[in-house]
Parts: sequence; C-alpha cells; structure tokens
Amino acid sequence: MKTLLKLEEVGMLLLAIYLFSQLSFAWWWYLALFFLPDAGFVGYVFSNKIGAFLYNILHHKGVAIVLYIAGTFWHIEILQLAGLVMFGHAAFDRLFGYGLKYNDSFHNTHLGYIGKSKAS
Repeated sequence: MKTLLKLEEVGMLLLAIYLFSQLSFAWWWYLALFFLPDAGFVGYVFSNKIGAFLYNILHHKGVAIVLYIAGTFWHIEILQLAGLVMFGHAAFDRLFGYGLKYNDSFHNTHLGYIGKSKAS
C-alpha cells in the first residue's frame, strides 16, 4: 500500500508539472518557486501552533486546487502558478513522508512521526 500511495504522489507531481507546461511562464519559474511553500516554517519561530497553521495552509492540496481553479476561472495565470507550485510541492513532500503538521510538534504529522524517533 505504501508504494501505491507514493506512486499516487508521483502522479500528482507530474500532473502539476504538466499543467504548468500549459502556462506561459518560462520553465525555470516552477523550479525557482518550488520550495517557496516551505516559508511556512517561519511560523515555528513564534510557536508550534502558528508554525503548524502556516505550514498546513501552504501545503494543503485543497487550497492549491482552489487557487488553480480560481486562476483558470478568472484567467489569472499567477493564481494558476501559485496553485500548481503548492500542489506539486505538497505531493513532493508527501512522497518523502512529510505530512500536514499537528500543533504539538513539527515532527508529528498526519503521515506519522518524522525525524528522530520519539524514544530518543
């Protein structure tokens, strides 16, 4: 099952790249912006709760899809780009086991605990 879920994330990342290729931006824009959603880490400077909230907003596939659809509906390519970058980045993160965060710790995600084990 784990392999199937990873393949699904690869498919979503490839979908984001394909849809990006349909926009008028140069290819390097996707690469340059790809890790921008990780700016949500800044919230962890203030608290776990703020960090988790910012991280989750910037890594939520539903938010990404809404941005992309809004950009398509209103013909605003920058919104489409934002949605595709967020969507592709979220799929990439989940491919490597980084899920949405719980408020108690950066390491506690909806996909399980990441990093050093809790016991250590």
